[in-house]
Amino acid sequence: MELTDVFVTEGLPYLTYVKPPNYHEILVDVKKKGKPVVIEGQSGTGKTSTILQILSELKSEIEFNYLSARKRDDVVTILKLINDPKPGNYVIDDFHRLVDNFKIALSNIAKIAADEGGDSNYPKLVIIGINQTGTELLNIAPDIAKRCGMHKIKPGTEEKINSIIERGEGLLNIKFLRSKSIYSESKGDYWLTQLICQTICIQNEVINTQKELRIVSSNMKDVRKSIIERLENSYQSIVKEFCRGKRFRPSNNAYIKFLQSVSKMNDFPIDLNEMAANVDETYRIAINSIKDHRLSVHIKEKAILNSNFYYSQETKLFNIEDPALQYYIKHIDWKKLYKECGFHKNNGQHTFDIAISFAGENREVAEEIAYTLRLLDYEVFYDRLYEDNYLGSSWGKEFERIFTSDSKYVICLLDVNHKNKIWPTFERECFSEKVQSNEVIPIFLDDTKFVGIPQDLIGIKFKYNNGEKNLKDRVIKEIVFKIINKVQ
Repeated sequence: MELTDVFVTEGLPYLTYVKPPNYHEILVDVKKKGKPVVIEGQSGTGKTSTILQILSELKSEIEFNYLSARKRDDVVTILKLINDPKPGNYVIDDFHRLVDNFKIALSNIAKIAADEGGDSNYPKLVIIGINQTGTELLNIAPDIAKRCGMHKIKPGTEEKINSIIERGEGLLNIKFLRSKSIYSESKGDYWLTQLICQTICIQNEVINTQKELRIVSSNMKDVRKSIIERLENSYQSIVKEFCRGKRFRPSNNAYIKFLQSVSKMNDFPIDLNEMAANVDETYRIAINSIKDHRLSVHIKEKAILNSNFYYSQETKLFNIEDPALQYYIKHIDWKKLYKECGFHKNNGQHTFDIAISFAGENREVAEEIAYTLRLLDYEVFYDRLYEDNYLGSSWGKEFERIFTSDSKYVICLLDVNHKNKIWPTFERECFSEKVQSNEVIPIFLDDTKFVGIPQDLIGIKFKYNNGEKNLKDRVIKEIVFKIINKVQ
């Protein structure tokens, strides 16, 4: 018997598949006519393997159509099902990847099917997704809870993982010398258990069933190194693409800091609000700077990222859906990656590409500049975006640091209000030295003159009225494009 038939890393491991404790509960609900079923769990827990095993077991009784939100043709079929729901049985995998209106439509179909029971003219749906899929579905259709089978597949216990190992040992006629270390490394991840066992066998030149019982030894550090080397060919380019951001600049290290924080997490998906609250300030700033808009845009606009990462801007849930990629990220040499991505060694010198100084009367313009630059992947300090980061701190000390050393450039919206107000005046004093090094970009809103800012300093003249309809377009054309040409 071949090793790859025993310890399987692609597809269903038929010979070493281990049923989760709630397997038969799921089977009964899948078998029940009309009853919607939700199966959720983090990546690597065997959600898809479990449903495929159940479908195989029921194939003589019930026919199911298996659809995945990852496949374009399947998404087209899902749309047809939404527009013209007919009786039948459907598995919809990666439900969380569907657009919101698809989710709402499918939840309504599930609700009607549940209401009508076994005689429904609507399809029976088995929905598979990451953790929180059930909660998300209930938020869409709260009254479906009692009529829907909700099941969560958790990581395997030590007993379950040992069962996989022992089955493989029997089939290959081998004995792992330190089998407990396999569970310690996999932490109950079914897929990772298969990969570790396969790797140990390869290192010991066991590629098929042995004629005589063979003791197989391993050093988990060597096993881990071998796995990472194998995975590097597949995932290095993906990780670098993610870390370099939508628009690469040597100073834009928010994404690599974010991924470095993710690598320390054990449970997926990750609530970014929760993660940001429990990391050091430098990483918290990086997380908060991308979690509202930039991260979602970055992932959606690049197919290579969209197929490997999932992020919901609404729920702030981030997921790495491939357990192999999860494992690879957890064991990256981060110093090496920083260098390979092109980030400067002194990259930490500036937390922000740009800080915006303005008086409250001009917040509307400041906010348009800040949000547009952030969408273009610049690190921008705009006070309202970072209030949570500095709770308990003195704004005076924070502003002094931000406008002197933490920002590369300063954009200042200059007018009579900026001259007469206390905080803007304090900020001008902080960034006065940057004027001499050409790192201040003045935007003149009126003709007010300022001490320390030469009258012949080249800036942008911009006059506006509060609430004007085309302000956003004017800000982009007359301010943002010019700033980009200066700081890129």
